[in-house]
Amino acid sequence: MSAPQSRIPNPKSRPLSGLLLLDKPQGLSSNRALQKVRRLFGADKAGHTGSLDPLATGLLPVCFGEATKIAGLLLGSRKAYETTARLGLTTTTEDSEGEVLARRPVPPLDAATINAALATLTGRIRQVPPVYSALKQGGEPLYAKARRGESVEVAAREVEVQRFELLEHAGEELRLLVECGSGTYVRSLVRDLGERLGCGAHVGALRRLWVEPFREPRMHTLEALEHVAADGGTAALDALLLPLEAGLVDFPKARLDAAAAARLRQGQVVDWTGPPGTCVAVDTDGRAVALAEAAGGRLRAVRGFNAPPA
Repeated sequence: MSAPQSRIPNPKSRPLSGLLLLDKPQGLSSNRALQKVRRLFGADKAGHTGSLDPLATGLLPVCFGEATKIAGLLLGSRKAYETTARLGLTTTTEDSEGEVLARRPVPPLDAATINAALATLTGRIRQVPPVYSALKQGGEPLYAKARRGESVEVAAREVEVQRFELLEHAGEELRLLVECGSGTYVRSLVRDLGERLGCGAHVGALRRLWVEPFREPRMHTLEALEHVAADGGTAALDALLLPLEAGLVDFPKARLDAAAAARLRQGQVVDWTGPPGTCVAVDTDGRAVALAEAAGGRLRAVRGFNAPPA
């Protein structure tokens, strides 16, 4: 699945490249948040790296210009969330924005019982995604079918949950930490946890804490960005951007001289004496030239990046 992108003509738009770590507010869709940021920066091309539900807050990396070429990589990255599970009540959307489906009494629960249930939802597991999700069936998002009242059946799929831990138990609410791979739905984890505890559950609150490789992100709220724009204009906003290379720090680097970097940018294969595998080729200034594949003493560009303007 490719990352959503926006290239809406705007007479005030400008070429811009880099990454913004947005703290998405509650109540906005990820696409709506993206449009607000794109217009604020005046960027001619922008994309985000994986939707957050309108209910959710937290890290939404926004890519501008050349950085949109790595949006798909970030989309598939490991992520962490903090969520609140409200026990005893299930909803149509599996969160607090849906209609109530059922109410059930919550049994007495101790930490051992809760942790045992959490353990069954950790590791490589099979998960049925929510009916109200952006997954497509027959070329149409599932949520569109569900809103029309159509019967929707979603097949289970395998996902990876590295951590699913209890942080706090207060009354009929559980505060939980989730670390998971791409394609995992926290709403479905909470739903399944509620069934294992015998009372049902839904997501009351959800916050994305980090997305690899941004494990300790310095996030910016829309309100803060608006203040920066009002006080310092586009120059002050641009100072908040991370370079494209910040999204590629987990890849080994292949350092090229100017001539080899130029050839690779043009799509030519260049000689390489380093180890085989996927790497990021960089020029003498440390700027990303391409995401590349090294094999047999040669380096081939898989995804090239345009040189920044002089």
